[in-house]
Formats: sequence, structure tokens, C-alpha cells
Amino acid sequence: MASKTHSLRWNRRSLRARSFLLIAVIGMVFGSVAGCAPDPESGEIATPLEAPFPNIVVILADDMGYGDVGAYNPDSRIPTPNLNRLAAEGMRFTDAHSASAVCSGSRYALVTGRYSWRTWLKSGVLFPPDDRPLVDPERLTIAGMLGELGYHTAVVGKWHLGLEWGLDESGAVDFNEPLRYGPNDVGFDESFIIAGSLDMIPYAFYRDHRPTAALTNRQEPLTFPRFIRAGPRAEDFDPRNVLDRITREAVSFIENSATDDAPFFLYVPLTAPHKPVWPAERFEGATALGPYGDFVHQTDWTVGEILGALDRTGTASETLVVFASDNGSYMFRRPEGEPDHLDDNTVQGYRPDVHAPNYIWRGTKADIWEAGHRVPFIVRWPGMVEPGSLGEPTIGLTDLMATAAEITGYALPDDAAEDSFSLLPLLTGGEWTTPRAPIVHHSSRGMFALRDGDWKMVFGNGSGGREQPPGEPFQGPYFLFDLVDDPEESRNVIDQNPDVAARLTEALATIRADGRSR
Repeated sequence: MASKTHSLRWNRRSLRARSFLLIAVIGMVFGSVAGCAPDPESGEIATPLEAPFPNIVVILADDMGYGDVGAYNPDSRIPTPNLNRLAAEGMRFTDAHSASAVCSGSRYALVTGRYSWRTWLKSGVLFPPDDRPLVDPERLTIAGMLGELGYHTAVVGKWHLGLEWGLDESGAVDFNEPLRYGPNDVGFDESFIIAGSLDMIPYAFYRDHRPTAALTNRQEPLTFPRFIRAGPRAEDFDPRNVLDRITREAVSFIENSATDDAPFFLYVPLTAPHKPVWPAERFEGATALGPYGDFVHQTDWTVGEILGALDRTGTASETLVVFASDNGSYMFRRPEGEPDHLDDNTVQGYRPDVHAPNYIWRGTKADIWEAGHRVPFIVRWPGMVEPGSLGEPTIGLTDLMATAAEITGYALPDDAAEDSFSLLPLLTGGEWTTPRAPIVHHSSRGMFALRDGDWKMVFGNGSGGREQPPGEPFQGPYFLFDLVDDPEESRNVIDQNPDVAARLTEALATIRADGRSR
């Protein structure tokens, strides 16, 4: 990884969106936006043009469905005014995909620009304390890359990428001890995290690898909607108030960073609306869709608080904001006539006439079907992204790292962001500079699918996740769908298109074997 050998001088407070737009255009003409990038061979950071890099804020919801957001689903009965505002002020991508249909894999792809199935994690998610770090210490991350360019970097929220836990004198895991490896070791200057999902132990916050309070309490198990496992809990940890705490920490980071000369990168992986479905008391009954609807509404409120912090500090005009979800919603589509979450909040699903958390897409979280990984993805960047615009190309969460690299002029080495493609041409109203490689989808049970243009091919005989039948990876019959003619994946046309199936089979084999798609 290149070392920072030159100090970069910044004066954020004197910048204006107009000056950034001018330099951005110059950069695209001459090969980079900022002209400030480490030389891959010497490791030197060249600074031929001192440019105003944008702040970057990435908000990643946990299990928010495509159909939960009003900007994506006009029939949604959950108020999402802040996400609707973000879409109105930016670009809403309609064909965006998480790299995995479950948590850990998606987060790895976002942070590294690389598919998680290239690591040792071939299926499922990490479960503390038996997790081990998924991000190799030598791997360049988006935070590490931006840190080399002078950014102040932070993560606030759900980590779920594995930790090296502290040990007691006998060598056993001790949650009260500082972490031996975590976010601060992979590029983040500051971290305020919980280890995994909100229903996983330990129930504690870790600030810069140290617990914020002693884990002297015990969380008792609860059932859905407040599903949570039993385990040790810190004195300052209340599952109901975790989202509020994350919100306050994110807002505080923005407020503190706004007075600094350096640009900032803030990654906010939220804990909601993942289980336990436990909205703050003031949000109970805020919607007509039960606890799940209330929790989604609170998640939207969190987005609003972060946007409000940018407005109050005067940094909104020079900040690129990304909102996405790590996978689809876990709420099932209930059959007509059967009870759903609105009838009984212990039911994990809705009838389509009540609410469609995953919109029209087939399946649910964890599945290889579209509902597992097609997610809301919104980008706001004043002066660069046209307000209210639509992004229709197929993109992925892996693409954020290459996008940040092109924006800042960073020359990515060959062994970094291997599956990441810059969205900058799309964000500025153009087309891909070079055609994007087909996108690989991956389910919780390790099933693959490949998306290339209108075609999607599933390399297995079931959902690969929670919908029945789950099937088995690389066991036939396979599926081939034309998503333009059949967005709901209801007609398998593989027998009618053997040439397409052969081409996609070869393409997936090449992407897997080459170790990269970029």
C-alpha cells in the first residue's frame, strides 16, 4: 500500500461548488478529476493540481427493501420524506445490486471493491465471537485509499466484517478487553461500531477498538419482531436506542469535521431495519404498517438527521452522499387471505395488497432472486449530479471504490478493487467509459448468478437462500431470465436460448478464475 509522503494542504471553507465543477471537468479532460494520486511504482503522492476533493458520506441501510422507499415504490405506505428528498436532489439508480444477498459479503464488497466470495467466506455471514477479520491487513480499502489523499475517515455503525477480539489471561475471548484488530487497522481513523447485526452478541459499542462501557449486563432472548439472541450486554447499550446513538455519533463526526481543513469520508452502516424490529418509543405507531413500517420510517429519519447536519455545517454543497442497502428486505410476501405483519406483528411478511417491501422482485433477503440483492441506491452530489435524474445501467456496491478513486485521481493498483467500476461517467450524465463487466450475484447459500445486459442466469436449481426450495449451487436445472420482458423472473427461457446460456456460463467461469472482473 502506498505511503503518504507529501502533506496535502486544504482549505475546504473557501471552496464553492462552481470551482469544483470546473476542476472536475478539467480532470476528466486530462485523465483525472483531481490530479492527485500515488504513483503505483514509487508510492509518491503527486500534487500537480491542488483540488477541492468532495467530502464523501456513505449511508448503508441494513435489510431495507427496494419497495420500502417511496421514491422507488409510489404505492409504499411508509413515509420516507428524507430519502425522497435525496432522490429528488440526486440520481436514483433503478438497477443497483448488493454484491451479496446477506450482510457481511455486501459490506466487504463496498469497503474493498472486491467480491466477498473471493475470500474464505463462501456462504453465510460472520457470527461474533467466532468471526475472524474478513479484510486482510494488506488489502487497500476505500478508507485507506482516501486516507492516503488526506481525508479524515470514520465508520459509525454496524461493522460485521470480523474482529480480532481481546483475550483474558487464560486466552479466552473477553469482550471487555480492547479489540486486537478492527476498523482502525484497515484505513479508518475513527470508529464507533457494534460487531455484527443488532441481534448478535456482544451487545456493546466499541470506540476506536475499546468498549465504551463494561459488559456487566445480560440480554435475554426475544422473539420476532424484537428477535434478539441471549448474551452479554454493556451498561450503556439498549437495543431500542442503538439507531439513535449511531445517528448522534454520525452527526457529531460531521460537525467536528466541518471545522477541519481536510475533507472527510464517513461510512455509516446502519443497524435498521434489520431485526430486532425495535423502533424508538417516539416512532411507535408512526405508520400504518406495524413495527416494521415504524422502523423503516425511523431509518429514514436517521438519513434526514445526517443530511441536516451537512446543511447546518455548510458542507452539503461540497459533499457526495450515497445511500444504499446491503441487501433486500427479510419480509416475505404472504399469500392472499393469510395473516400478515399488519394483522399480527409476529408474522414476518406482508400480503402484496398491504405492502411490498421488495417491490415486484421475486424472493427475499438471502436469495439469488432479484429481491435478495436489488437495492435502493441514491447519489447526491451538488454541481455534478443532475437533481431528479435516473440511473438505469446495472451497477453494484462494489463500484463505490473505483468511483472514489476516479473522483480523486487515485491510480488503483492491480491488486485492489478488482471488481469495481467507476460510476463517475454515469453520475455526470454520460455512459460507461468502457463497458462494465457482467455483475456477479451471490446468495447466502453460495449460489451464483450472472447479470449481463437484459440477461440473468442462475447457476443452481433454487433460491439459494430463504425462499423454498433453496436448491443447490451448480446443480441443474439452471435458470435464464430476460429481465426486460420478465422482471419478476417467472419464465425460465434457458432451453430457448442455449447460446446465451453458454456465453454466460463461460463469462462466469472466466470472472471466477481470473480473480478480477475489472
